[in-house]
Amino acid sequence: MSGSVSWITYAPVKGLALVHPQEVELTTAGVPGDRRFHLVDDRGRLAGAKVAGPLVQVRAAYDDAQRRLTLTFPDGEVVDGIVELGEPLVTQFWGARLPGRLVVGPWAEALSRARGKPLRLVEADRPERAVDRGREGAVTLLSTAALEPLAQRAGAPARDGRRFRMLFGIDGVEPHAEDGWIGREVRVGAAVVVPRGHVGRCLVTSRDPDTGAPDVDTLGALRAYRRDLDTTEPLAFGVFGEVRVPGRVALGDAVEPL
Repeated sequence: MSGSVSWITYAPVKGLALVHPQEVELTTAGVPGDRRFHLVDDRGRLAGAKVAGPLVQVRAAYDDAQRRLTLTFPDGEVVDGIVELGEPLVTQFWGARLPGRLVVGPWAEALSRARGKPLRLVEADRPERAVDRGREGAVTLLSTAALEPLAQRAGAPARDGRRFRMLFGIDGVEPHAEDGWIGREVRVGAAVVVPRGHVGRCLVTSRDPDTGAPDVDTLGALRAYRRDLDTTEPLAFGVFGEVRVPGRVALGDAVEPL
């Protein structure tokens, strides 16, 4: 069964607003700039949904060639500058250690002010490890049809695929068709990827993608109809994988298991 790319989304700063490009160049490390930066609290811990949730309204743009990071806040404030690095810091990423360096500049102060909590901005030393599962998770896929059975159990807001923060949405395939692609080569545009496992879901998916406020019980809905499946991670919704053959991927491109 073949489909097509219906959305492309990624985030230069983990947890902030998603970017919606028309096309991306997929490398073996994923999309360049995807989750290049992340936030930590004043104790150096990864700032998760409870801390950073409302910051999903902040839009980030990063130009790697110029090393320029721009944050646009919902009140219209723009914080912009060239990234300079400070002291090293190791962040715990779901049990894995991610070495990086604190970013020197105005961004942390602006984010802390917007959130009302002390936050610091970190750049990963190795961009290919900045995604949650490293190179093995450089790409994520979700059938858009899977949103409908979830919404039937959780309510209409669950139809908004942005809350799942997946790189590619796939139109034209059956709900959860991607479950059957694990271990197989799948052509996505000019690239070839190999899904390696399921994406287990957390409380981030229960939050409105525009405000960061909790608005729907996605985890309860997933327990209702996905809990007893044989998946690589619990409460699975979508798959992650590695890039076997790099290439350009654009909206509307074909997606086909090989």
